[in-house]
Amino acid sequence: MTTLGRPRTVAIIPARFASERLPGKPLAEIDGRPMIIHVMRRAAEAALVDRVIVATDDSRIASAVEAHGGTALLTPASLRSGSDRVAYVARSLEEAEIVVNVQGDEPLIPPDMIDEAIRPLLDDPSIETATLVRPIRTVEELVASSVTKVVLDKAGNCLYFSRAPIPFGRECSQEFLVRDNQMYAHVGLYVFRRQFLIRFSEMEQTRLEKIEKLEQLRILENGGKIRAVVTTLESPSVDTPSDLERVRARFQNQSTPRSTV
Repeated sequence: MTTLGRPRTVAIIPARFASERLPGKPLAEIDGRPMIIHVMRRAAEAALVDRVIVATDDSRIASAVEAHGGTALLTPASLRSGSDRVAYVARSLEEAEIVVNVQGDEPLIPPDMIDEAIRPLLDDPSIETATLVRPIRTVEELVASSVTKVVLDKAGNCLYFSRAPIPFGRECSQEFLVRDNQMYAHVGLYVFRRQFLIRFSEMEQTRLEKIEKLEQLRILENGGKIRAVVTTLESPSVDTPSDLERVRARFQNQSTPRSTV
């Protein structure tokens, strides 16, 4: 099925109620609305997205989404990851050809950022999955284990992801590599062809994935490719109470009109 001559694209936002550092995170109020509603609204504004669904394990989140005119589907609480939650919903969406996994804790994600990640799959039928990367700007980011680093091949495919600083500069400093924009951080937004997403979710966890605690390595270890798109846009995530306060402050400083969604 196509929309205006292109594959039908569905954005699925995984939203789990439990969070060690910020319980009930998707329902945290920002600018008068739950955080998940802001994510849903911005995903719907992406030009290449035809439908938005929230995949959640909690009826409270589902009720909030539906109260704001959105669509929510309940998923088993036993699912291991956000990707598993997205795949669970995607199995029932036979009309969808492309599925976007939009993180549920990024209420400021620019719609253009989502479109950037979708575009490679529209331009090249051989690409089965794509993601976003951005230049690393500081040495502090480079050495932080919370920032996932990625190296690319000449075609723009991901070679490896790690929590360690990669590549290692044997004859140059980390400062030089950062200053020269030769180091990239992974941005956790994925775009899949639906059938590939389903196959991915059925693969066994792999050795490197277990070591690094990075599920995208499962694709690489099984011989798959992930096309990377270098973005200059930013989407701050909300992982802690202090993150939440910073995002709330940014909303207060924005002059854009509020959505009716």
